[in-house]
Amino acid sequence: MFAASSRATGGHRRYSPRLIRMIPSEKQLLECACHFGHRREKWNPKMAAYLYGVRRGIHIFDLTKTREGLQLVCDHLKKLQTEGKTILFVTTKQQSITMVEGMAKKLGQPMVTKKWIAGLLTNWSTLKRRLKYYLDLQRSFQTGEIEKYTKKEQTSLRKKLAKLDIALAGVSKMHGLPDAVFVVDAIRDRVAVLEAAKLKIPLFGICDSNADPDLFTVFIPANDDAVKSLSLILSTIESELLESSPKKTPAGEELVVV
Repeated sequence: MFAASSRATGGHRRYSPRLIRMIPSEKQLLECACHFGHRREKWNPKMAAYLYGVRRGIHIFDLTKTREGLQLVCDHLKKLQTEGKTILFVTTKQQSITMVEGMAKKLGQPMVTKKWIAGLLTNWSTLKRRLKYYLDLQRSFQTGEIEKYTKKEQTSLRKKLAKLDIALAGVSKMHGLPDAVFVVDAIRDRVAVLEAAKLKIPLFGICDSNADPDLFTVFIPANDDAVKSLSLILSTIESELLESSPKKTPAGEELVVV
């Protein structure tokens, strides 16, 4: 049924959310390489129930279960989005960063796409103070207040702001801990997954054949590497959530952390 000679990465076509009005069929999932897992020796045995078999040393997902997982994740996230809850979208995987950034911005949700800061969730009280400093520093440049410092001090503060931008820009409007976390790659961003689990924050995302499904609340068993797979899955989620989005604070409105 399936042919796999290597770890498929798919093409680079970006599926528009406006073209996706329902959960993709097994055929669409197949065409987008969602069925390819990792090599057999890399698998997590807990994923056995979600696999169809092995082809040329590569695990193949049961796309019926992939589709069911995608439907369930969409249903849970839609409910959260409708209720105005905070969903933190996380990916540091290069091929998915643009997709996640676009989705999070449209949904008015926070994101981490550059580097996960250890303790972002488990040490939120400390991170909140750092976030306040970042917003105050950002505001000082916007208002011209920075001019009260010497040129040397301004240069130093500008460098500091640039570093904070990378680390905190995506979560600058978070009032507190998120109501849920969505992760694209549970292995690559394992620290985020473990922090969510420790705090019992509901975790959703894509679970490839090498990841631990027990760490998720609900997951999509699928290929988390192929661009076509990521594009189809993330565009479907984006489309589903946009339809249920309540009116939110404009993305550009500044949050003051106290």
